[in-house]
Amino acid sequence: MGIRFVLMVNKQGQTRLAQYYEYLTIEERRALEGEIVRKCLARTEQQPFLIVVDKIDLHMWLILFHCGQCSFVEHRNYKIVYRRYASLFFLVGVDDGENELAILEFIHLLVETMDRHFGNVCELDIMFHLEKAHFMLEEMVMNGCIVETSKSNILTPIQLIDKTS
Repeated sequence: MGIRFVLMVNKQGQTRLAQYYEYLTIEERRALEGEIVRKCLARTEQQPFLIVVDKIDLHMWLILFHCGQCSFVEHRNYKIVYRRYASLFFLVGVDDGENELAILEFIHLLVETMDRHFGNVCELDIMFHLEKAHFMLEEMVMNGCIVETSKSNILTPIQLIDKTS
């Protein structure tokens, strides 16, 4: 399938948006969110890491070096890819075979799209316009697969709704 769930969580660990693409009971969702949030928010940014990103040709490798821990965590049968923007953490649960860097790009696209609509997106924008945040996510992802990456195509229906109301 690909993407299993998308979570937006504040620094205190409170879930502000949750979208699941597989069936889980409320109790399973609550437990999963608690475990993942504790695991991701507890990670420190002290240790350096090295990731081989892409093989350019037979002799060259593009290497990313960053001081901190990588944004990928394995939990149960999921791979969690996450990124922090200001006071919000964007967490995406994917299958093992999914490309982590592509999911990081997806998270960045989601934030850029929300920035374009809300100005500089923050936790309050998500809280007070939850339906718009869900709508943007629904325009981008269908049944766990990314189907739209154009910011203007994602935002056009929302802008039309805003005009009519």
